[in-house]
Amino acid sequence: MITLFGKKKLTEEKVANIFINGVQALIDEGFDEVIGLINDSPEFLRPPNITQKDIGAFTVIVLAGNVQIIPRFFEAGQDKRITQCILEKFAELYDTDKMRLARMVSETRSLMMRKNHPSKSVTNAMARTIFCKYELNQYQESYFKTLDSPNPIFIQRLKEAMGNFIWNWDMLLERFKIVQAV
Repeated sequence: MITLFGKKKLTEEKVANIFINGVQALIDEGFDEVIGLINDSPEFLRPPNITQKDIGAFTVIVLAGNVQIIPRFFEAGQDKRITQCILEKFAELYDTDKMRLARMVSETRSLMMRKNHPSKSVTNAMARTIFCKYELNQYQESYFKTLDSPNPIFIQRLKEAMGNFIWNWDMLLERFKIVQAV
């Protein structure tokens, strides 16, 4: 929404609310598709049988991936405030301790970086972390199982799917100026 004098202003807290609602909707609407992609994958010898009750790890991976890219869009300081606000609101949503959630996200981000090294692709990191967290190696043919590495065809499909769970900061920043609450 462009006003006569420029972009409409949003506080960092409102941005966190918009992000939480949007990302949670993406997770709620898209996890079944990811379940299908994994369970129906022809690269697996037998289906992993991921179910809706397995959404917890997926939610943390999506949150960690999105938190990872926030510094690309905001100045130092503002990125940390927005991230803190997001973690606080997600902790409230899931009725969990903020520090516990922050630790889970931090550990997941570390795992993403390790599994994805040397690539910098967040969607690839998310896909590889899903592969690890859901212990999908055991369902692969022996060649890839021995390598302890995901089949590249499967990981590419999962990587493409994970692109749907990355928040579109460009669109938000195109329409709004993000300001610190006074």
